[in-house]
Amino acid sequence: MPQPLMELFPNSLRQVLEQLPAIARDSLEEIRIRENRPLEISYGSRYSFVREDGTLTDDHQGAFVPGREQCRALLERVTNHSIYAVEEELRRGYVTVSGGHRIGLAGRTVLDKGLVSHLRDIAGFNVRIARARIGFGAQVLPGLLDFKAKTIRHTLIISPPQQGKTTLIRDLARCISSGQWHHPSALDWGSRKVGIVDERSEIAASDRGVPTFDLGPRCDVLDACPKAEGIMMMVRSLSPEIIVVDEIGRPEDAEALNEAIHAGVRVLATAHATDLSDVFGRPVLAKLAAERVFGSYVLLWRAGGKVEHRIVSAEEAEQEVSRRYSRAAGASPRDAPATISKAANPSLVPQVQTEALVTVKARPMPVIRSPAPNRQGDINNA
Repeated sequence: MPQPLMELFPNSLRQVLEQLPAIARDSLEEIRIRENRPLEISYGSRYSFVREDGTLTDDHQGAFVPGREQCRALLERVTNHSIYAVEEELRRGYVTVSGGHRIGLAGRTVLDKGLVSHLRDIAGFNVRIARARIGFGAQVLPGLLDFKAKTIRHTLIISPPQQGKTTLIRDLARCISSGQWHHPSALDWGSRKVGIVDERSEIAASDRGVPTFDLGPRCDVLDACPKAEGIMMMVRSLSPEIIVVDEIGRPEDAEALNEAIHAGVRVLATAHATDLSDVFGRPVLAKLAAERVFGSYVLLWRAGGKVEHRIVSAEEAEQEVSRRYSRAAGASPRDAPATISKAANPSLVPQVQTEALVTVKARPMPVIRSPAPNRQGDINNA
């Protein structure tokens, strides 16, 4: 665990975490601290509770339990002893600290005219550890290239949370900004100007405006800036060739992305989704997909402790989702004649060629006979 992050924890918590086994410490992803509840960590796609001596257990009964004073001390350090200074972040439910580590917060919400104003009585913390993985993008970037334009296609990276989306776009930005295309046909392309709108301060982990992660020599960052507004600021004043944003999903995000695309800027974005059906099922993403805004989709998932990926073109995505809608429509038995039903929202799913109906010949039902009465000997032997 990075030492600056470790220093945020009160002494008693820090002593427990410093004793974690090397296998957990080296692959640590999340630390969950809940007042008067067991200390939990997530590492290498696994989770465990932590005993006071740093050993791991699946039994929460024997785990170390942080108390009220420890949680108060952690909140003081996370907010740099000024809750008001991070009021906007508290309204969103997280604080990003130096190094790009995001700390999710749980507590009581305070409402103002029906909207969340801020959090109070904070008693839960989810410390998400940010790491740069140099070389991650080299596995994916060759499949995203637009060889005619000598750049990347508009790309959306999708996965559930904690699968590596932010880590991937960070390394893709570094590769593109450095001109490392990782393809023999792109050796003479040179680098591109990359603009990152880092709303949650996770991609670049900027410290006073300066990225602490390696993003290459031709990268500009708008730190802690709302995505939609930041995209337009980038287009108007920083002339990026590629814009990178994390976790899109609001209508204003889609409008800003369309503006950037029509201004000649390529887009690299991420979104929370399990698969392509989720993309076509979320209104904002479905609209972008139906308009073929994205030329490529990258699906990420964890398998055996590793992050795997699959690249799908826009055409393949439409066909795949159309087939799924066709199979899922209605409640017909699996062996029923094939028919085509309209999807729940035909405007979001491209139409596919109607399949020919299959004629199924009726077969005579087998005759079911009752068993003959048992003989007396059978009864006696029963």
